[in-house]
Amino acid sequence: MRTVFGLVPGLGVLVLVGSCSGGGHQISIGPVPAPRTTGTLAGPLCEYDHCTCADAEHDPGVPDNGRKRFEFRLSSAQQLWVSLPGDTVLYKTVEKPEVCFYVDLGAGQHRLSLRASNKDGVSAQLAVHEIGTKTKSAYDTFAFECGNPGVCSFEELDALKARYATVKRGLHDPCGSTRIKDIGWDHGKAPDGTHPSELVVQATLDVYKFAPWKPHGDGGCGEGGGRKDPDAGGGSGEPAPEASGTDPAP
Repeated sequence: MRTVFGLVPGLGVLVLVGSCSGGGHQISIGPVPAPRTTGTLAGPLCEYDHCTCADAEHDPGVPDNGRKRFEFRLSSAQQLWVSLPGDTVLYKTVEKPEVCFYVDLGAGQHRLSLRASNKDGVSAQLAVHEIGTKTKSAYDTFAFECGNPGVCSFEELDALKARYATVKRGLHDPCGSTRIKDIGWDHGKAPDGTHPSELVVQATLDVYKFAPWKPHGDGGCGEGGGRKDPDAGGGSGEPAPEASGTDPAP
């Protein structure tokens, strides 16, 4: 079993966490949520507990009350769950290989949890996109992909950990206005010993107050290029502390 970063509290499935050489200790991963979507979905593409994925013909709409709209896109041949604050659970069935959900979030920190469970090895892909209302652009806020297609391996998890470590200031899309913090996961082990049978991935979405003003992919985004609309005050550099949900990273 590989050592992973970020322990997830809960009750339920016991898994062994330790070094590659053996040993370790048991911690618990909670049972999977119920197979249903709960909470408030947002925008014209959503009805009851499901949404249509946005494309050239389907607009996810514009949020109100100063909130920001996010797309949560889940892909896998297996069941997947995403949990958010406020008892929001987004559930992907086995019958659909890819589903989308739209949720409005205010400025501040929002803890996200992705859950996969399959005794022979899990397969999970999650893409989170911030929807820019000014730019009509979708920002690559966060992405996790392990074993889709196929099953997730511990080697893939190690590669993901290394890649996340290279992201400056947690801004996976420098043109967006959401920072990703505290990424971590816990896992069980499939019978073959090389794949996780249970997987819980957690991350914090740190949503800034200001709206993105440059489209995704603009070469002027990031350090030195400015992420805050100069028309909104504060210049063209990094956002001032009062402009974000939390103080920006140094």
